Amino acid sequence: MKKIFIGLLFMCGLAACTSNFVNENQNPYQISDVLLQQDFNLVGSPFSGMLYQLHGDQGSQIEEDLCYDSWMGYMNTGTDFVGNVNNTTYAMAWRGAYWNREYGNIMSPAKQVIALAKSNNLPLFATWANLIRILSMSRVAAIHGPIIYSNYGSTANSIPYDKESDLYNLFFAQLDTIQTAFAANTSYAGFVKFDPSYKGSIAAWMKVVNSLRLQLAMRISKVAPAVAKTQGEKAMADPAGLIATNDDNFLLSQLGNIMPVGMICFQWDDTRMGGVMESFMVGMNDGRISKYFSPVSDPTLYADHPASPYKGIRNGSYITSKAAHINFSKVSTDFNTVQNRRHLTAAEVSFLKAEAALRGWTGAGDAGTNYKNGVRLSFADWGGANVDAYLADNTSKPIAYVDPVDSRNNFTPLSTITVAWNEGDSNELKLEKIMTQKWLNNFTNTLESWVDFRRTGYPKIPHVAKNDSPSRSYGIVAPDQWIKRMEFTDSERLSNAAAVATATSSLGGADEIGTRLWWDTGGSNF
Repeated sequence: MKKIFIGLLFMCGLAACTSNFVNENQNPYQISDVLLQQDFNLVGSPFSGMLYQLHGDQGSQIEEDLCYDSWMGYMNTGTDFVGNVNNTTYAMAWRGAYWNREYGNIMSPAKQVIALAKSNNLPLFATWANLIRILSMSRVAAIHGPIIYSNYGSTANSIPYDKESDLYNLFFAQLDTIQTAFAANTSYAGFVKFDPSYKGSIAAWMKVVNSLRLQLAMRISKVAPAVAKTQGEKAMADPAGLIATNDDNFLLSQLGNIMPVGMICFQWDDTRMGGVMESFMVGMNDGRISKYFSPVSDPTLYADHPASPYKGIRNGSYITSKAAHINFSKVSTDFNTVQNRRHLTAAEVSFLKAEAALRGWTGAGDAGTNYKNGVRLSFADWGGANVDAYLADNTSKPIAYVDPVDSRNNFTPLSTITVAWNEGDSNELKLEKIMTQKWLNNFTNTLESWVDFRRTGYPKIPHVAKNDSPSRSYGIVAPDQWIKRMEFTDSERLSNAAAVATATSSLGGADEIGTRLWWDTGGSNF
């Protein structure tokens, strides 16, 4: 890569600190005044950029690839960054990158768009911008917990954070308003030229609203079950429907850029297949593996499973040098050219409905039917082979992982599940199967899987091989636990200290990486 510290400098230039919440007069997407007045350009021009920044560009190495991509076992670096003492081993070398990105590239332009839309009598553009704000900040909240949302743009010296329970209630209330506005304007064509995801279809965006509502409802299902049930059932009952087919999938245009995972893997040589993915996908004969990863050419790397030429790097591995794991599996070469990134898909929604059925939510349908439909949708979406045989397989299980370079990274799988659905299984085992398949499907949208893992404990992934959290001052992750959150940003601690202190008190624990978020109860799933 163009060294990781350049990425850090770029991130530091974004709207990270409280002072930037006030100084928002410069439009980062500015074009000439004449053009801005034509065909809604005044308010429409920022939208493609805002949608893209929900995940972001190659700068996401330090906020995604070296964080939840690694923590969830999808990918891991073969580069010994900071002497192999970094985020992948719970020593937080890079902090606040996603916070900076979302406030600088979504919240700031969205605020400007909303003001312009109101002054130019274009209210649906304000509605659309509000939806993108929720899509963005629900992800930021999934990382940090309390965030600045309802008070964003305040000119006060200290800007309060929203505590999580208030934040989710606000999200749901705003989704109500958004859906009402969309429902009253289904034939509106003003978004067409600014919408790379749905070409301006209000009906499609209404499905996104319902699917997002269901996703957020499930997130709080253990801490606020009554609210979650009400909101989840509302999402499933809405006449606009959910994202139900792969044609409905919410995709984010890469705007001509290489997918970050492709850039980081091929151009920078800094990431490889995760050893946890190897354990599950090789062990369970997953027909999607070739769509995610590239085979290796050296048979000694996969001697433990010679029929499947893939080799990954364990989460939080001992890495002695970049050369040691350079020949492990890269991602599929498709990621060099693909121009859309999955954000919310029909497969994920089907798995949400499967869990909703286990929880007894009205309108969810049958858990087993939704589970199998989710697997089929995922295989069709990714181009995986032999889905029927996969769904019928009641013997294949995750395999032990062997690192041919360093045996300290070896692990025995914690999960012994198979793929086939069995109505006689307990709800707990059924949930593990649902969450494991949801995790496998959500490749390239790994933050949502980190949410699911924290709230349910599934999929069962190994602990990091190397836990360096005691070497840093941001909290210790116990040997029998996994990272729970990222701490508040240094810039906020310095410039908004009183608000950070109040936000920390609402966490119920210290501002550390081992403190659970509100919805991560640590309690029973049922």
